[in-house]
Amino acid sequence: MSGPSAPGSFLTGTPKPARIAAYVLLAALGALVGVAGSLVQAGFFPGGLALALLASGAVFAAGRRATGTQLGAAFPAAGWLLAVVVLSIGRPEGDAVFASGIGPLVFMLGGTAVAVMCATMSRPRQPDGGPGRLGR
Repeated sequence: MSGPSAPGSFLTGTPKPARIAAYVLLAALGALVGVAGSLVQAGFFPGGLALALLASGAVFAAGRRATGTQLGAAFPAAGWLLAVVVLSIGRPEGDAVFASGIGPLVFMLGGTAVAVMCATMSRPRQPDGGPGRLGR
């Protein structure tokens, strides 16, 4: 079985440009939600924190659903994490996006937990509703 439908062929096959573009777009969207969430969670505490976590979870779950792979949740999570870590680093002048307190900590740890949950969700049911795998 060496055809395109062979198990594991997505690991050895040539990546398609559309899939690569989708993953890059998802990573950029994750970074955008991370920046927006970083600003909102402190500005409207505690409702802003809940809104920021819900938006992050929505992007991770939508990426998983749109691509049908765990990478669909991992790429927005990586963009989100990169943006949040960069914003959490203070400047030498003392300026920082995140204030001290419990809110930023809950945002970072909660967002990471939501990303892991979305990436490890079970797969949706088969199209015909059968319990077996496709092709069997």
